[in-house]
Amino acid sequence: MPFSHLSDNLDKLATQGLYRSRRVIDSPQGIHLQVDGKSVINFCSNDYLGLANHPAVVQAFKEGADTYGVGSGSAHLICGHSKAHHALEEELAAFTGRERVLLFSTGYMANIGVINALVGRGDTVLEDRLNHASLLDGGLSSGAKFKRYAHADTAHLDTLLAQATGNKLIVTDGVFSMDGDWAPLPELARTASQHGAWLMVDDAHGLGVIGQHGGGLLDYYGLDQTAVPVLMGTLGKGFGTFGAFVAGSELLIETLIQTARTYIYTTALPPAVAAATRASLRIVMTETWRREKLAALITRFRVGAGQLGLHLLSSPSAIQPIMIGDSQQAVDVSKALLAAGFLVSAIRPPTVAQGTARLRVTLSALHDEAMIDGLLDALAAIRLSKIA
Repeated sequence: MPFSHLSDNLDKLATQGLYRSRRVIDSPQGIHLQVDGKSVINFCSNDYLGLANHPAVVQAFKEGADTYGVGSGSAHLICGHSKAHHALEEELAAFTGRERVLLFSTGYMANIGVINALVGRGDTVLEDRLNHASLLDGGLSSGAKFKRYAHADTAHLDTLLAQATGNKLIVTDGVFSMDGDWAPLPELARTASQHGAWLMVDDAHGLGVIGQHGGGLLDYYGLDQTAVPVLMGTLGKGFGTFGAFVAGSELLIETLIQTARTYIYTTALPPAVAAATRASLRIVMTETWRREKLAALITRFRVGAGQLGLHLLSSPSAIQPIMIGDSQQAVDVSKALLAAGFLVSAIRPPTVAQGTARLRVTLSALHDEAMIDGLLDALAAIRLSKIA
């Protein structure tokens, strides 16, 4: 029977504690969710600023749908590029301090499209070992020589660059999505410049969240378009909507419009989403209290987790992984937290390395101190029950 191995593969995943299941959400996104009929406090969303159900963002989406309808109808280069799309691109360019911005339908498509448009056979792409899967897949599919440097290790990168041929593209996450730490962007930019390479940064988890006005890691470090020629950002995290964009020079954006297959050959974002994102961008820039509160909550969680002796990684971001190690144990703790009213995802291989399964706690500006303390109390109770 063709593909008879598929059933065995699924059984193997289940016995290893690696089987994944979807949960049905019956409420708007936010810190309070209805999950499979149960009310829980959400600690696993990337909606860091709490904008996914913000009234002004929702209203802008409704007005966008009234103006443009639901679907965009086609790709940007056919008849799908609306005035709302164009306005958002211009506003994001000003926000990021880049010459131009190009919208993509998803972050995955943006990363695949950009890398494949910039490098190919005879070139070299060099990536951090802990990069997001979309960045790794973009490098592997490009046809360029693919090199991975040790996590955040610019000395190792320097060695690999000295051996590289053709056009050289360094690719890194800004905030690493499973560890929550920051890439050493100033050092990476200097290394790139020394070797005549371009640096591409995926700041999906930094934009909106880091910096006085939410400009992300590049803004925090003061890195301009020359230092980081390629900036990718997503709209479904700090901005609370959907989609992605690439920011850079006029030359970069025109190159992507003409050659990035994941831009050319896919339907454009619904214009209503672009309209909603314009509203969320205004909130990101003006409501600085959201970032200030989030920073305070991160500190409170880390102090409390340290007092409990939990194994945290060195993360200054809203992503706070609690290291467990064993995949099945991570699943069991996640289930126990759900029973206690807290939704926290268990992250397991292949998303992370073997033996490094973890709980990925993510914090939002809409959480409060009582919720943080409640989660810590639940973690302490679960830990004590396992010791007993």
